[in-house]
Amino acid sequence: MEFETLNQLLAWAAETYQKPDALMFKKGGSWHRVSSAEWLLRSRRLALGFHGIGIRRGDRVALLSENRHEWFLVDAALQILGAANVPLYATLPGAQVSYIVRDSGARLVVVSDRGQQEKIAGVRSSLTKVERIISLDAPLGDAVAISSLEEKGRELEQSDPELAAKLGTEVTADDLASIIYTSGTTGEPKGVMLTQANFVSNVKASLEVLPVGRDDVALSALPYCHVFERMVAHYLFPAAGASVAIAQSLEHVVENIGEIRPTVMTMVPRFYEKLYARVTESVEQSSAVKKRIFHWAVATGTAHGEFRLRRESAPPGLALKYKMATALVFGKLHRRLGGRLRFFVSGSAPLPTEIAKFFWAAGITILEGYGLTETSPVISVNHPDRIRFGTVGQVIPGVEVEIAEDGEIFVRGPNVMKGYWGQEEASRETVDARGFLHTGDIGELSSDGFLRITDRKKDIIITSGGKNIAPQPIEGLLKTNAFIAEVVVVGNRRRFPSALVVPDFERLTAWCRENALPSSDRHEMASHPKVRELFNEQVASQCNQLPQHEKIKKVYVLAQEFSIEGGELTPTMKVKRSVVESRYKHLIDELYGESERAIT
Repeated sequence: MEFETLNQLLAWAAETYQKPDALMFKKGGSWHRVSSAEWLLRSRRLALGFHGIGIRRGDRVALLSENRHEWFLVDAALQILGAANVPLYATLPGAQVSYIVRDSGARLVVVSDRGQQEKIAGVRSSLTKVERIISLDAPLGDAVAISSLEEKGRELEQSDPELAAKLGTEVTADDLASIIYTSGTTGEPKGVMLTQANFVSNVKASLEVLPVGRDDVALSALPYCHVFERMVAHYLFPAAGASVAIAQSLEHVVENIGEIRPTVMTMVPRFYEKLYARVTESVEQSSAVKKRIFHWAVATGTAHGEFRLRRESAPPGLALKYKMATALVFGKLHRRLGGRLRFFVSGSAPLPTEIAKFFWAAGITILEGYGLTETSPVISVNHPDRIRFGTVGQVIPGVEVEIAEDGEIFVRGPNVMKGYWGQEEASRETVDARGFLHTGDIGELSSDGFLRITDRKKDIIITSGGKNIAPQPIEGLLKTNAFIAEVVVVGNRRRFPSALVVPDFERLTAWCRENALPSSDRHEMASHPKVRELFNEQVASQCNQLPQHEKIKKVYVLAQEFSIEGGELTPTMKVKRSVVESRYKHLIDELYGESERAIT
């Protein structure tokens, strides 16, 4: 692959593949196509438009937008200029937007719609270094329409046809491509500086592991502000020649899957957890005969899957049974996922092993990987021909992993960040003198190179009896239960572990109605003795196979969901453990202050 920078990547991909449907997006009820040639042309004109209003190599431009096709054009334009894209989640409140824009020193803010323009207007007085607001939709006030910027670029192109190419050649592999602010689970977000070389090296190494090609169609649904989807959708898929369809939203993913029928797709574990919960819920509500058929199919798929894992042919009898299981049970799930999916990639959070094994039994491949914003992001990923459940795969080419004495994972390679923007001390604490990044994750590396993540270093629970408990695997196990939407395991310096549980309120409401219990008020449901008994039973059942010291002894059912707006979730839907523990400290204290009525 002949490219060293991201603008070279886009130009190379456009010339190599010449795709009529490089990008697809839905608007007005129908899907629209953007060819690779148009993508490149419009990006170059936008780059010239930015250049025409004074944006230069090394400048920072903030982008506050939901996923949409213009995100691709703006990002590509900034890469042509050598300006750093500072992406902002559309869900962020004004105060956090102001902090990031000010901290990054952005000269421009590009916003998507009226709501985001109004958000910026509310903090405009604090953005003293921001010179202009650019709007992707109709501008308000003194904002400038992106279309007028593109037109300015077209005029510059006519007067100097070689200017865009000249600007692109000035960008080097060491130039800053983006400053991505971390989710801030433990304080103010830090700006991760990622260079052109960081992204390009990660694209090339990942493509040695993930078999993606020009015949693939990817449905892209995760936020582009997150490094995982940004690298995959904007850089890796185009470099592989795959077409990228932009989902309308996470709420429309299932609908869009049916329309696009993707062959590859990246998602976070919560998607698979919800899909699994819906399947098991449907089975629970079916007849005894259908339940027996389902469990027979899963057992058959599991047995057949063992041969697939070893890349061996199953015995003829088992192969025939699996074909029947697919026709009777698994086929419906395949059709729901479009009918031609080759594999999913899962990242951003741990994927419960039970869920990965279930989908594998059903003939659906989920490749779990691992990475950080600070590593551009991929460190390791399972290969379709080399899957090991419970691991995040083998380390990608060119990247080194070392396990410290306390179990922390250290990473070194061309994908490791340049540092944190404006925070030299934090940078030195994270990347040591040898160039190894200290991930903060605890893990194990097998003799044949498979990496297993056991927990976050800071999340390890140490009971008052000295037992170490990793909460994430327990939480992943509990979330496979159809009644549980979110869960936080607590118990540091306490006698035993307990859990704060957020119900799946849709499922719980239906259960309350079936059992003639109050079902209109969430607080009334959560506090009802029968509901608490239900969740005690569900949690005890899920924890049945855990070691005694890891079993959840007490459960508190919360009456409201975690949310980004409420501060309990990051924009990537990760639970802010410290926020939850602080907010519900009185409830946790109440759990441990009561007499010991432990779940057994």
